[in-house]
Amino acid sequence: IAALAVMTYALQNYAMNVKAIHTAEDRMGITIGAIGALMLLAALVWSGWRVFRIENTLHGVLLETAKTTSLVFIILLGAAMLTASFRAFGGEDLVRNFLNSMPGGFWSQFFIVMLVIFVLGFFLDFIEISVVVVPIVAPILLSDPGANITAVWLGVMIGLNIQTSFLTPPFGFALFYLRGVAPAVVKTVQMYRGVIAFILLQLIALGIVGSYPPLVNYLPKRVSFLSENAPPPRNPKMQLCLEAYTGEQLAADAATRNAVEAAQRLDLSALPDDLADDLRDGFASGGKALALLDEAFAAQDAVEAAAPGYRPLLAEVRGLEKQIRRLDDEAATLRKRLSQTKGEDEEATAQRASLEVRIAGLDAEISALKAQLPPEWEDAHASFAALNKAEATARNKYRRAADDAWEGPATFLATLDGNAAFEALQGELNGLKTQIESADPAEAMAAIKALEGKFGDIEGARDVKSPLGKARRAMKGNEPDREKAMAQYEKARAAYEAQLAWRRAAEGQVRQGVEAYLDGIRPTIGIRNQARFTREQALWMAGCEAHHRDVSLNF
Repeated sequence: IAALAVMTYALQNYAMNVKAIHTAEDRMGITIGAIGALMLLAALVWSGWRVFRIENTLHGVLLETAKTTSLVFIILLGAAMLTASFRAFGGEDLVRNFLNSMPGGFWSQFFIVMLVIFVLGFFLDFIEISVVVVPIVAPILLSDPGANITAVWLGVMIGLNIQTSFLTPPFGFALFYLRGVAPAVVKTVQMYRGVIAFILLQLIALGIVGSYPPLVNYLPKRVSFLSENAPPPRNPKMQLCLEAYTGEQLAADAATRNAVEAAQRLDLSALPDDLADDLRDGFASGGKALALLDEAFAAQDAVEAAAPGYRPLLAEVRGLEKQIRRLDDEAATLRKRLSQTKGEDEEATAQRASLEVRIAGLDAEISALKAQLPPEWEDAHASFAALNKAEATARNKYRRAADDAWEGPATFLATLDGNAAFEALQGELNGLKTQIESADPAEAMAAIKALEGKFGDIEGARDVKSPLGKARRAMKGNEPDREKAMAQYEKARAAYEAQLAWRRAAEGQVRQGVEAYLDGIRPTIGIRNQARFTREQALWMAGCEAHHRDVSLNF
């Protein structure tokens, strides 16, 4: 306890970073922390020695732990062998084909799997269900295009279902525990009756979680978005929610639109033409992004309006196509058997005739199923696909415009942030002339290279860095061309003076205008270019991402 208290004191009052020791106070904090760590280590060693020496306690604990661990790993090893064998002999394909043959799509498959797990809970331990049954059925359910669920939600649903195995007779663990502590007057049948209410409560909880997926998905999403390793806003999987958040913010506050309009009125005459054009393009992209986002939402509304009429038609067609694929596979298997049936004896001839009859019957069934395909399917599918494509195109245009709206002004502001460093190099640049004219070529090259590197570290100083590089190369060799080097140096001086002039001119109104513009679009159309979400944004995104999104109409 004393060791933990010392370490807590050190952590609360000092910066405990060995690589950042600069002052006597830092060394004192590290020393106190080291003393606490040594005290804790000594206490652990002494405790371990006492446990080892007194009544052979450590030996007994380790032995029991080894037995339990071996038992668990033997179960896991056997389950892995069983699952691998089951898959190797085609068992997974049989389960998949059975589930896919059931009418009702994904949800009928899901309810069948949950019912099977519930029934198995009467007779099997939760470990056997978890390591044998779940690895077989979970991938089948998650691979269904109509699933529209997350793996976390499916895992929680299966886990809640498996929990009922602790209560279901005759092998429920909770019943065994209760039987061990209950008096003899309480009969086992009475226990079975008593747990019915609790089983029903468990199933009600299962239904609530199943009907409202955010109960499961929200917490993992919240932890993910608020963590140090949170996904960046540019993550492609989050763009739909991100755009919904942006639309909500734009509808609630006109700050972004006002910032874009104010930026477009900025006087950029003091800037070079190329920089002014880049800024104007960025501001124009901001206005364009606002309009394109509205177009994307309009395209989304068109898709949602067409979905109710398209969904039943899609379900009907995909159901027929599933049957056709199954019959095609069966017919292909029979044709392979037919090609492998050789001989001219009576048995071989009869077998071939039987196979041909079965193949003809399957072909007739396939033709009949194809005839049942709705005649309006092709046009409806093409129309809905066009709506989906229009929405995707509108969203991609918005994203490109939003990126352009941020990147140009942000780069310009980064250029202005280097003004102080840029001005600080003026004296060094002026002193370079003497070295080029009269200094040793090697020394002159070293001085030019050092200054070239400093300008290279400053955003937007390429116009000065480039002629300096040419001047350095002119000084190479046995016969350095000082005249050429001086010409390039003068170009660098001219570029420096011109850039210094517009940098100073831009420090006032232009800088303030660009900063106001970036601050105005940062929480909306500029959010994609931020390093991470704010807390408010992360919580909103967690709530949005916690809902399941229906993507079945895209298949």
